[in-house]
Amino acid sequence: MQPKSGANGTTITEFVLLGLVETPELWPLVFVLFLFAYLVTVGGNLSILAAIQVEPKPHLIYFFLGNLSVLDVGCITITVPAMLAHLLSHKHTISYDACLCQLFFFYILGGMDCFLLTAMAYDRFLAICRPLTYSTRMSQVVQRILVAVSWACSLTNALTHTIALTTLHFCGPNVINHFYCELPQLLQLSCSSTQLDELLLFAMGFLMAGAPVVLIITSYIHVVAAVLHIRSAKGRKKAFSTCGSHLTVVCLFYGTGVFNYMRLGSEEVSDKDEEVGVFNSYSPHAEPTYLQP
Repeated sequence: MQPKSGANGTTITEFVLLGLVETPELWPLVFVLFLFAYLVTVGGNLSILAAIQVEPKPHLIYFFLGNLSVLDVGCITITVPAMLAHLLSHKHTISYDACLCQLFFFYILGGMDCFLLTAMAYDRFLAICRPLTYSTRMSQVVQRILVAVSWACSLTNALTHTIALTTLHFCGPNVINHFYCELPQLLQLSCSSTQLDELLLFAMGFLMAGAPVVLIITSYIHVVAAVLHIRSAKGRKKAFSTCGSHLTVVCLFYGTGVFNYMRLGSEEVSDKDEEVGVFNSYSPHAEPTYLQP
């Protein structure tokens, strides 16, 4: 797949990723720090998967935790190893096709994150507010259906943005002020109109992120109301601590997403986008100790 030529006949076949720092002297330090963070993140999630596999009687929530750990490894593997390779080779370019592939898979896994976090909020709602019917409402069949539908919606979202991006012309600047390919930055480099792409980004963002946020907030309103009726202070503390880590992850994940994608009107990309991009890649999906339903 090749980018379309612009009015002047030129065609952009690769993009330049500026990375986190432009000072070559700092590249070894950045490489060591990100390599360490990558190994810790991957190792931590693999250990969670191993613990789930050896659990003699795994609880239903472990299915979501296992999927979330796989997504964490996938998200960080899409962006960080390529950045580390660029630091080692001192070559900060990425081909047009590789950029599209990175964007496509990042959007699939990012969309799955949205839906899984929503499913986990619904799981907490059932466990705390509907404990007697939890096993039937959140059975293995229901879990698999939720995950399958999430994959289908995420794939549709990723294909929509990727196909729309291939219709744009790239004939001028090719420098991306980031360490991986991001749609807002690519739209700013296009020589053609990006109104349709921006409209799609907002529309799909509402469906992929706005609707899950509403569902998460609604679930936790009911959870808080139920917890406040618990007479035991120890019980209330346990319930809030169970949901606290999940809420922290939700705030980090959606907070960075809003910062990245809801500022398309600005003409210049702030250096803060790179810092926020680090949170997107290394977003700490803490695996909370859930209450047993």
